[in-house]
Amino acid sequence: MHWFTALFVIALLSAAAVRIWLNLRQSTAVRSHRNRVPEAFAGQIDLASHQKAADYTLAHAKLSRWDLLLDVIVALALTLGGGIDLIDRLLGRLDLPSVAHGTAVVLTVLLVISIVSLPLSLWRTFGIEARFGFNRMTLKLFFADLFKSLLLGALLGAPLIFVILLLMERAGEWWWVLAWLVWVGFTIFVTWAWPTFIAPLFNKFTPLSDDELKHRTEALLQRCGFSSKGVFVMDGSRRSVHGNAYFTGVGRNKRIVFFDTLIERLQVPEIEAVLAHELGHFKLHHVRSRLALSLATGLVGLALLGVLARWPEFYSALGVSSPAPHTALLLFMFVLPAFTFFLTPLGAWWSRKHEFEADEFATRHADPRQLADALVKLYRDNATTLTPDRLHSAFYDSHPPAVVRISRLQQLARERA
Repeated sequence: MHWFTALFVIALLSAAAVRIWLNLRQSTAVRSHRNRVPEAFAGQIDLASHQKAADYTLAHAKLSRWDLLLDVIVALALTLGGGIDLIDRLLGRLDLPSVAHGTAVVLTVLLVISIVSLPLSLWRTFGIEARFGFNRMTLKLFFADLFKSLLLGALLGAPLIFVILLLMERAGEWWWVLAWLVWVGFTIFVTWAWPTFIAPLFNKFTPLSDDELKHRTEALLQRCGFSSKGVFVMDGSRRSVHGNAYFTGVGRNKRIVFFDTLIERLQVPEIEAVLAHELGHFKLHHVRSRLALSLATGLVGLALLGVLARWPEFYSALGVSSPAPHTALLLFMFVLPAFTFFLTPLGAWWSRKHEFEADEFATRHADPRQLADALVKLYRDNATTLTPDRLHSAFYDSHPPAVVRISRLQQLARERA
């Protein structure tokens, strides 16, 4: 066995082992606290809602273990098992030009992965989400979304893959610099186009119509010095009863979006506080810094791919008999997550730091008690566990644990008072 083969298998299985260990810790922690609401929430969340959140978390944890097993099987089957090599040879019979052939191989592999993951996706939506009363999606809508996602992925992804493979083949040793510039342009374009042209393919967005909420929202935007294309309500209830809000777009194409389910459940002052939190992410440059980090890591990744693509043993060690730009790209897609998995806690920590900062920003422009009340309602209605495992939360969670976050907001409220 080649040493790089052994290193890849060790990295893949080590990451899988840690994921299972953290998953089991999470399940144990949630199960052990199932029959008692944390004291901080005793007056706001009843035992039945708390137990529902625990059962919902446990169901998703169980499904995640199947997801993990599938991920490992697919990664090994497509690399060491010769799956990429097989698809490459089969499509080679079409006798396409090299770059077109490479693009077809990459898209086919991605399609195979989507098909293999489809049963678990169906179970997540029509099994778990339906059992706990969250799903409102029909099979027709599910497959319509799937078809549009695949079509959109092909329309946007095929040209990008084609250009990158063309650069890998013909732009010389420093192709990865040009490929990175293409990636930057593509990322900025999609971020700009998403709110106006892409998201409406899946959901309906209508301008905020509630007069009181609209007035308070406009006043808040003015206080924060924020300009956008407007505040919109999305028909999230068409697919799920989960509530959320988010900020999207860049430049003059920015939008603030509330799920209609969130509008239905929260009071106007609570929605104002949630919006102040979302504005905090923008005013504190969180969106910009995350985009910058993504682009910087993309540059490092492409540079590394540039080195590996020139190493013949990179292919043979991972089950590919014919070195080519497209096989290098595919192998890199499987190798990179296995070796970077243990950096996950750094990203989670940075995200939680941003959430705390956005909460603090919100308390300067809205009532922190209203934000705390809104979050508690969202925890309850979205069946978010209040008792996550400490290590699991530190490793994965992009948001602070509920108890920690609410306690901090209550402290900010006291300081403000």
